[in-house]
Amino acid sequence: MARNRLRIPSLVALSAALALVTGCGGDSDTSAGSASGKDKGKPSVVVTTTWEGAFAKAAGAENIKVIVPKSVHHAPDYDPKPSDLAAVAEADFVLYAPFEPYAEKIKEAAGSKAELVEVNLDNDADKVKAEVDKLAKLFGTGKAAATWKAAFDTEYAKLAKDLKAAWPGGKSPNVVSQVFTGWSAELAGATTVGTYGPEAVTPAQLAELAKKEPAFVLDNAHMSTGTVLPDSGAKQVKIVNYPGDDFDLLPVYSNAAAELKKAMGAS
Repeated sequence: MARNRLRIPSLVALSAALALVTGCGGDSDTSAGSASGKDKGKPSVVVTTTWEGAFAKAAGAENIKVIVPKSVHHAPDYDPKPSDLAAVAEADFVLYAPFEPYAEKIKEAAGSKAELVEVNLDNDADKVKAEVDKLAKLFGTGKAAATWKAAFDTEYAKLAKDLKAAWPGGKSPNVVSQVFTGWSAELAGATTVGTYGPEAVTPAQLAELAKKEPAFVLDNAHMSTGTVLPDSGAKQVKIVNYPGDDFDLLPVYSNAAAELKKAMGAS
């Protein structure tokens, strides 16, 4: 999910520390295409959340089933049902992130048929494309992945150019970023002068960040602890990491760009 992996000794502690997106997926039957991929000669892919689902779709998968329902606002609270685990056992591939507290249950349910694939959930552009390539090689969908990457590169370049044109005073803005939203700073061409999280920010950390005099704070919508620098004058921008239940990753970037442009225009 990010460059820094959480090290929390228990699933209970992890559930308390990690908040994920409101739209972590559709209901347990959400899929792109038929649920029976094997009947069409295409891989059947089960993913824990829509983030993994978006990577799978970008790589060319068509038959995708997400486990965590859309109604679950805090994904680590979800306890996979027997039907979820049955779907895992029938899949060709199961995509998961190691920080997810139900990862062990998923591994146990996969049995001997499903191939478990650990996904690096990070929206950094280069890392996304690396994961898409990795998955496409497993799925045998290299052509579809290449088409998606070309479209992604075009859209990313367009968004980055548009954001650069919106820089306040024509200069790269200084930002403070939550550790899981650094990708949005890169998209904006911003200068990251400090980071915080995922743990709660201490008064000493807040004082240190305030000294950096950032113009913006790029907050993680899924793990927000409220206004980070309330008395600094820095504008806080909410960044969403997870795609919707259509497994489309591109709107994550366009939505982030829209929020950043709006904030910079208000400077």
